[in-house]
Amino acid sequence: MSKYFLTAYDKKGNHLLNEIFEATNDQEAKETGLSRLTKENLLDNPSRVVRSSGGLVHFHQ
Repeated sequence: MSKYFLTAYDKKGNHLLNEIFEATNDQEAKETGLSRLTKENLLDNPSRVVRSSGGLVHFHQ
């Protein structure tokens, strides 16, 4: 399992969500991140999911 970072921002760039979670692959990480954003009603906010090794898995501006 790899570590991933989920971050969501408001329009001014302030952190609204900043979490670390584990997933077996990038697809699972993207699905987990989008599910979490949906649960927190942040899906329309700027967000990203990044692999701990630095790879970008999801980005929404």
